[in-house]
Parts: sequence; structure tokens; C-alpha cells
Amino acid sequence: MKKIILCLVLAINVQWLSAQSFEFQYDHYSFIVKDLKAVGDFYKNILKLNEIPHPRNDPNFRWFRVHGNSQLHLIGKDSVALEHSKSVHLCLATPNLEDFIAHLKTNNIEFSDWPGTPNAITDRADGVRQIYLKDPENNWIEVNTAVHD
Repeated sequence: MKKIILCLVLAINVQWLSAQSFEFQYDHYSFIVKDLKAVGDFYKNILKLNEIPHPRNDPNFRWFRVHGNSQLHLIGKDSVALEHSKSVHLCLATPNLEDFIAHLKTNNIEFSDWPGTPNAITDRADGVRQIYLKDPENNWIEVNTAVHD
């Protein structure tokens, strides 16, 4: 009887461990860039992200808070060998897409829909609206209207 109970307890523990959720939270996204000043200023002045200090005050990094504890990290390197595919992008959500588009236009920042039509907005089947733009080193950024809690 003790062996049966022990086997049941072990089976339940194994099942419980395999069913655990890791409860991930989004932490950060990183871009490697050549011109840290120009790209950092774009995220600070155009996207209006709040710049936060790097823990070591390393001049080769610029960090920005996106929301809560989520961050964007820019890493300055002398050489960057990247292919800038639109499928690889930072995505930010806002309920104020029209205001953001007006801000882009005021600052002469080009944007497009997913196919690449200038000044157009993609309307996804789920009702989310989205646009795409590039930072000064051609890294893609999506801005959409997805609702987050």
C-alpha cells in the first residue's frame, strides 16, 4: 500500500512540474547600431521613449523604457552586418495611432503599411491597425493598436 501511495505522489509531482507555467514577462529588445547618437536620438525624440541609465554607464549603450519594466537596448558597434527584413522588427502598441502618424508627418518620418504603400495603414483581420517605419539605420518598427492589459 505504501508503494502505491508513493508512486501516486511521485506521478502527481511529475505531472505538476511538467504543467508549470514560467509566467514570462517581456523584458527587452536589442538593436546593434553604428551611429548610437543618431539612432538613440530617434527613439528618444521621435518615438518619445524615456531614456534610462545603463547600469555601468557604458557609453556604447543607450537604454530606453518602453512600458513598465520593458526596455529597448541600443548597442553601439563599429560594424553591423545585418539584413533588415521587415519580418524582424520591434513592435509598439498605442491607442493613439492617428496622433502618432501626425507626429511622424510633422517630423518628416516616412511610414507605410505591410506591403510598403507609403503613408498607408494595414487593417488586420482582427481589427488591429498597423504601420511600419525605419529608424536611422533601417531597423524596422511596427506601431499598432493592439490592446494590452
